[in-house]
Amino acid sequence: MHPSIPPPAALSAQMPDVRRIPLTRPLYWLWLGGRDLVRCGWISLAHGLALAMVGAAIVVLTHNRFWLLAGAISGFLVVAPVLATSLYALSRALERGEPANASVVLKTWLNWQSQHRNKWGNDYWSLVQFGVLLALAGTGWVLTSAALITLLAPVPINNPVDFVQHVMLARSGFLFELWLLLGGVLAGPIFASTVITIPLLLDRRVTLMQAVLTSWRVVLANPLPLAFWAALIMGLTLLGMATALLGLVLVMPLLGHASWHAYRDLVDASGLPQRDVLSPETR
Repeated sequence: MHPSIPPPAALSAQMPDVRRIPLTRPLYWLWLGGRDLVRCGWISLAHGLALAMVGAAIVVLTHNRFWLLAGAISGFLVVAPVLATSLYALSRALERGEPANASVVLKTWLNWQSQHRNKWGNDYWSLVQFGVLLALAGTGWVLTSAALITLLAPVPINNPVDFVQHVMLARSGFLFELWLLLGGVLAGPIFASTVITIPLLLDRRVTLMQAVLTSWRVVLANPLPLAFWAALIMGLTLLGMATALLGLVLVMPLLGHASWHAYRDLVDASGLPQRDVLSPETR
């Protein structure tokens, strides 16, 4: 067990403890994620296929508008953690010794907290709220990226070759550097806000603010391991995209399952009420 860091005294009744981890711990998460992927089989790969198809649809719709494609693909990756929610649920089912099958996926999306009687509580809608916020952030980045490239590029950017020649390798101006800087400004806070937020919201009855603050505390307590985790996510995602998106069929469920284990490793949520406890007849 890794050392736990209690929350500040003012929040101790509301916030879970976070743990410190060694630098290479994210590699163990990937190993556990791969194990879950093998155990779940086709149901996990179906998630990867669905996400790859969404990426392919974005490419088809924007193939001759690379100024839009660059932002659309990165915006899609912003909301990918929400789309992977049922992968977290599958890993949780395996952890509990329950069947990890299609019924878990359907329950996650259609009836994910059936025993939560108060439908008007703030924690009931927390996952929906977070999904909307990420969608808005992704849309904002798509529009910002498209406007930046369209307005500042010396020529219309219609394909990847145009982007490389006139943005990445441009001899004058700093458009590419500015594009990367703005992307980094957005990506850093989003990563810190999402690294364990959605698994925590799925697993425990907490508000959106509690989950996001816990995610930030995790990152602040483990800056180097989480930077390594972010680099692994980026590298594997780029590898999946570089294989004509086919690699995403494997990469996305691997990262989804691994993210559940990251949450379990980084947060001690045992003192918080469970989001949904299955009744004996549904086990």
